[in-house]
Amino acid sequence: MLRKTLIILCLVLGTAAAQNAAEYETNTSAGMTLAGVPLAIHGYDPVSFFTTAQPRIGKAKHTVAFNGAAYRFESEGNKQKFEKDPARYAPQFGGYCAYGVALGAKFDGDPRLYKIVDGKLYFNLNPDIQNKWLEDVNGNIDKADDNWTKIRTKSPTQKD
Repeated sequence: MLRKTLIILCLVLGTAAAQNAAEYETNTSAGMTLAGVPLAIHGYDPVSFFTTAQPRIGKAKHTVAFNGAAYRFESEGNKQKFEKDPARYAPQFGGYCAYGVALGAKFDGDPRLYKIVDGKLYFNLNPDIQNKWLEDVNGNIDKADDNWTKIRTKSPTQKD
């Protein structure tokens, strides 16, 4: 029994060490889902940001794995929309805070603090940060686009 436990532990640790930097491209919640990957955007349905007055929490039975994360949807129809064009619905900067990325850092993006700009979904960390980001949305998006190429695959805790 101990040998089996040690083997499993080695496999888990080895797998974790072998994961590539791309795992940091998407902001995820801790833990795994039935899809075998961590949960994206705190379980919110990314399509609902574009189709309803208020974004909605998705259901586990309507899940799609994309960019190393599990996206949940409130309906099979929303799941199918996402599967046809995930880049259209997935949040920018992997769901990290858009203002944080503009500053060259990765912070949790709160799906309740969102804005759609030119058909793209952006999240912010908290209301104060969102207000700061809103002072120059286009300028902050430009800065974030530049920074994203540099920090995309870095861990949120990694320093330069």
